[in-house]
Formats: sequence, structure tokens, C-alpha cells
Amino acid sequence: MVRRSRRQKLQKVTGLCGREEGLRVKRSCPSCGPEPGGEEKKGRGNPISVQLFPPELVEHIISFLPVRDVVALGQTCHYFHEVCDAEGVWRRICRRLSPRLREQGSGVRPWKRAAILNYTKGLYFQAFGGRRRCLSKSVAPLLAHGYRRFLPTKDHVFILDYVGTLFFLKNALVSSTLGQIQWKRACRYVVLCRGAKDFASDPRCDTVYRKYLYVLATREQPGVVGTTGSRACDCVEVYLQSSGQRVFKMTFHHSMSFKQIVLVGQETQRALLLLTEEGKIYSLVVNETQLDQPRSYTVQLALRKVSRCLPHLRVAGMASNQSSTLYITAFDPLDQQMPLALSLPAKVLFCALGYNHLGLVDEFGRLFMQGNNRYGQLGTGDRMDRGEPTQVHYLQRPIALWCGLNHSLVLSQGSDFSKELLGCGCGAGGRLPGWPKGSASFVKLHVKVPLCACSLCSTRECLYMLSSHDIEHHPTYRDLPASRVVGTPEPSLGAGASQDPGGAAQACEEYLNQIHSCPTLQDRMEKMKEIVGWMPLMAAQKDFFWEALDLLQRTAAGVGSGPPTPES
Repeated sequence: MVRRSRRQKLQKVTGLCGREEGLRVKRSCPSCGPEPGGEEKKGRGNPISVQLFPPELVEHIISFLPVRDVVALGQTCHYFHEVCDAEGVWRRICRRLSPRLREQGSGVRPWKRAAILNYTKGLYFQAFGGRRRCLSKSVAPLLAHGYRRFLPTKDHVFILDYVGTLFFLKNALVSSTLGQIQWKRACRYVVLCRGAKDFASDPRCDTVYRKYLYVLATREQPGVVGTTGSRACDCVEVYLQSSGQRVFKMTFHHSMSFKQIVLVGQETQRALLLLTEEGKIYSLVVNETQLDQPRSYTVQLALRKVSRCLPHLRVAGMASNQSSTLYITAFDPLDQQMPLALSLPAKVLFCALGYNHLGLVDEFGRLFMQGNNRYGQLGTGDRMDRGEPTQVHYLQRPIALWCGLNHSLVLSQGSDFSKELLGCGCGAGGRLPGWPKGSASFVKLHVKVPLCACSLCSTRECLYMLSSHDIEHHPTYRDLPASRVVGTPEPSLGAGASQDPGGAAQACEEYLNQIHSCPTLQDRMEKMKEIVGWMPLMAAQKDFFWEALDLLQRTAAGVGSGPPTPES
């Protein structure tokens, strides 16, 4: 009734009420042709094609649509695809989303990339304690050009965008019913510094130890006496995480350019590892207990042993914890002298290093875990330690990987483009939502994952997920050759030989053996839930099986065994 009355009022105002002829837009394009049956419809006037309008007018009208609707409209036909993909449309959308954004980064489609980066940016979190266990979103800085990296500390969160601006998100602290102080959400933000390349803090999983924030940045330094102009030099600035005050700064020679910084060691012997653009690693030692004292001292920059002893080796990335460092080196199959500390069959794309275990993802999307497995944090289905990288077969092509104190998290994407969060290991303290007893295999956590989530992090109090979609970042996984697929049987000479690609039948037989080995019905139900999490099913199918198993488990326990009532 409300819609009908509004339409009647609109018709009266425009003077179209009761008329046989009116302005109608024909949905047609050169590739799609006219609307079917359009000529047979009589008494409606001559239709007018949208292609008769000036392109500037159509682009101006489309730019007022939300980003989701612009993308959906571009998928209707060839004409709207070209119009919705024009840079003029995305320039207007970008200026509407981020009015203060002026400079654009390099790329083929800078305005479209900038608009989508700012439309999808977001920092989501879910607190482990308290009654409210749902996903919340923090404040989004208007000056931020997308989100590239983030790091939670003891009291606040730091976010780095795509133009090198580091933001300081201040959290709102509230008192809980138990008398503990915990933060509710990031409600304010300030710009900590500009020109930042990377940043790091204490590598331990507990944020209590993250007192200082080390920022690798580029600064303009005045030239030498007798010369004109200035030079850009890299430097490391140290800030207090509680207040954002800079307490220490060290500047390097202009000939040295770095791209990554990680920390390792204790507070009194904190080692800063700096990765150069050429793949060399330098280190220096800082005593954090003396940083807040008003005095200056000299630190020495030295070449790391891995770069000094193996000068031909080029390091592509680093990861660290409180006592160890993991290097990802450039892959060269022709180099016979390349060290193989970890025997992996392919190139590693990214990694994660926890307290006493690590995870690696290779170029084919395979996940390998290694280290301590006391709580099942390797996701191998058992609690046996692994001294060599062990492949987790039921996980393929993860988006992000995170290793903590005694649990691991994986962000994956299904075939229907929906994303889900999987976890294994210790579930104490709510660190594995939905699985308080933990799991020795990766299971789906009860967390609503944002559509554009790209990275994650977990602390003792909260789970964080960063959302930002970059159209220039394409999937880098390669297809595994058929001869190297694990579980694929060798070709048989017999004509009637059965084929089992991927070893699906063998895996199902192993699942049945695990269920038979469970002593009680409840244990079998829990094991079946884990097996559903292992299987390569769609997200909707997994949810269906998990809900059905919960229903059967409650029925077997005598809870809700009767027929459903209208209230239920």
C-alpha cells in the first residue's frame, strides 16, 4: 500500500497519470539486441534506447550508485560493462568515498583500484570473553587509502595503508562485570607517521610484551654542506604504543634501502633484522630498557650471518618469533649450492611462525606444518610432533595463515567464493570459537568472515580480521601437475582398472576407521564433525552437516527428542 501510494503521487507530480504514452528506456545493447517481444507491445509509445544519451550523462548517473550495484550492473550486458568500467565513473565514486584522497598510486586502473580499496577496507574483531560474541567493525580512517597491514598491541591497533601512512587506532576501554579492563572497539584514530614502509613489535603472541613499535620509514634528510637539495634516507623510528610518542630514531646511509623489518630476542638484547631491496639481511641490537632515557648512543649495523656466509643467496621475506627467524629465499632450481634447511618440493609463497611451530604455503596452494603438536596445532589429526614439513592434505589454496602460541588459524575460500575461518589446536579461553575443547584437525570456527577478508591475527583477548580487496592482486597459485597429485594411483595396464583421483576412496576409508576407533557415541559425533571440516565441501554443505550432527547429538542425549513445537 505504501509503495502504491508513493507511485501514484509521483505520477500526479510528473503529469504522467492516465497517459498512454510515456518515456520508456529500452534495455538493449549492440551485443544483446533489443528486448524480446518489444515490437509486439503496443500502446506504450516508442521506446528510447539508453545509448542515445550522452556517455558523460550515463556515467554521471551510474556514479551515484553504490559500488556493489555498479559491479552488478556491469555484468548485465556488454554496453553497461563498458560504461561501468570507465575510469570517469570510478573517479567520481572514489572522490565520494574518500574526498580527501588526491594522489593515486601506480597501476593500470588507479581510480577503480582506489575506489574498491576504500570501499572494502575494514578491521573486524571478535572478543573471546563476555556475553556478546559477534563480529564488530572498528572505526575506518577517512584518510586511509585501503588497508595493507595491521598489528594489535597491548592497548591499541596500528594500521598501514597503501600510500605509507601509519594510523594509530585508539581503543575505548570499558570495565567488565569481573572487574577487568577490556576494550570495546577502536573509536578514535590519529596519523602516527607518513612515509612508512613496514613496522613491527615484540614477536611474542601475548600483546602485553608489545611496549614499543618499530617503524621502518623514508625521510628527507638535508644535504651535505656545499650541496643543494635533500636526500631520501631510510630510518627506524621507535614509538611508545600507549601514547604514540616517538622515543628513538636511527637513520641509515642513503645508499641503503630496506623493505622489511622484524624483531627477535628479549628486551635487553632486541635484534632488529632489516631486509634490503637486494635480498641482504642486516641486523643491529637495541636495549629496550634504555630507550626511554634522555640520552643518545650509537648502534652498529652488521651483515647477518646468512647473507655473509651465503652471498649468492637472495632472501625474499622473513618471519620471526622470540627466539627464531624464518627466511624465504628466492627459488633457483639451477643453483646447486642453495641450502635446503626445510625439504619442500616447491617454491614457498608465504609462511607463519608461532611459538614452537610453523606453517608454509607453496606455489601450488599446499599447506605444510612443522613443529610441536602437543595440542594438535599442526592440524594433522593427531598430537605427534613433526620434525619435517608435513602436508595437510584436506586444506588447499588458503588465503592467509596464522600460527599462535598453541593453535593455528587458516583463512580459506570456497568454490562459491564464500570465505570461512578454520582453526586447530588448543581451544581454551575461547580462542577457537565453537570448539572449546580444541581440535587436532582444522575445523570451521563459528565466526562470520567478511567477504573481502585478506589477513588475520589472534591475541589472548580478541580475534582480528583485516578486509581490503586489491584488483591488481591476482591469485598466484599454480595448478599441480597430474603426476604430482598426492594419492593419484599409477596408471594401470588393465582396461578395467579403477581410478581414484586425489585418493578420495582411501581418505573415506581412513575416516571410517577413525570413527570406529571412537569408544562412545558422543566421541563419534565429534570425530564426524572434524571429518566434515576436512572434506572439500562448499560452505553451505558444511553448515548443513554440522547442524544435522548437532541435532542428532541433542536427540541422542534426550534433549528435544520430541516433535518440534510451533514455538520452536
